[in-house]
Amino acid sequence: MSHSLEAAHWEAALRYAPDLYFDVLEPFKPDRVGVTVFEATAPSPSFDRVVEVDGSQTMMAIEYAIYWDYDIQHLYELEHVWIFVGPDGDIVHCECSSHGHRLIGLLRDRSNLSSDGRVQLFSQPGKHAMSPIAEFFRLMPTASSCCMEDAGNDGLLEPAMFRGELRTRPDSDLLARRCLQQYRFQPSFEYALHAWDPSLFVSWEQLRREIPIRLNALLASLAGE
Repeated sequence: MSHSLEAAHWEAALRYAPDLYFDVLEPFKPDRVGVTVFEATAPSPSFDRVVEVDGSQTMMAIEYAIYWDYDIQHLYELEHVWIFVGPDGDIVHCECSSHGHRLIGLLRDRSNLSSDGRVQLFSQPGKHAMSPIAEFFRLMPTASSCCMEDAGNDGLLEPAMFRGELRTRPDSDLLARRCLQQYRFQPSFEYALHAWDPSLFVSWEQLRREIPIRLNALLASLAGE
């Protein structure tokens, strides 16, 4: 299969994919989703954590490594959602990433489960951190300024797992800043559901291979090459 996931894992990834809500003025929607399915406890391949599957309350965990070429402040963006599935096939737990940290993604009263059993999460305007509560982003003092005057300030982000693969040219930060300043916007803090394209879902291994290729091609394009 072109998505390089086993058939059962591909079906599970689509079945439990979270409902993501983006600011209606959000300029950047996910480019790819790298999926890892855990049927036993193991380290995440793309986030500094261990994903626990105890075999009783939790039978399977699905890690969604959600990738964008663009964050409003830097090129390269990777956020995560973890869905934990019980023996009856229901979601028993969810976690999501927020600027390198983790939040519980399933509210205690389970009120952010959709009618078809998907976890509903909000994405920070421009920055894409996840939360089950939209108001959470209003508590961030820079929630608007990061999308306006601070757009592009961080240039090109190169995390440790890609060290030496993304910063392949001396003008990377300059190109990123110039590009992202063109996308400045004032968040509305009004949200709309994102419709997933199944073709975006691939194995994490495939996405890991793709990211340096994508970003180096993007930088060359921004340089007019």
